[in-house]
Amino acid sequence: MGQDKARLVWNSHFLIEDVAAKVSNVAGNVAVVGQPERFSDLKLECLPDLHPGLGPLAGIEAALASARGEFNLILACDMPEVEPAWLENLLSTAERTGALCVVTRENTGIVHPLCAVYQIACLDAVRARIEAHRLKLTEFVRDLNPCFLEIEEPIWNINTPDDWTNIIHGRRRLSALH
Repeated sequence: MGQDKARLVWNSHFLIEDVAAKVSNVAGNVAVVGQPERFSDLKLECLPDLHPGLGPLAGIEAALASARGEFNLILACDMPEVEPAWLENLLSTAERTGALCVVTRENTGIVHPLCAVYQIACLDAVRARIEAHRLKLTEFVRDLNPCFLEIEEPIWNINTPDDWTNIIHGRRRLSALH
């Protein structure tokens, strides 16, 4: 991307603040996972990665290890158009089913493990994967036998400057890179 995606300006504030507000409104509280000094100027609680540099699975570990709740809504900061209704449905499905993991899945079959709810009971499995250096998130989710929340619209991730330009100008990519 060439710059910090979390600090892209979206709706007159940083993208991370927009995503955090959606999570907070649905879940009741929010914490950002990452280097605390990176977010020290924002009014957001920050949980440091316990294994920096090991990617999203390590971020999920930090969230679960914080023991903030039985169900943990995990949302990447590069998904500006995620609908709050999807987040509400993820949480209610997790609570209703007791599934270890509830993940959004587009009608095209694309799965979004960073728009999901993970039960705290997943923590040992996350740690075992990190210790074995098996960090691929899609494989981890598959092994949890997840419950899927089917959505009709695509979730757009911001991965390149072109993605960002298309999102801010209301244009969509022809195919999503997931």
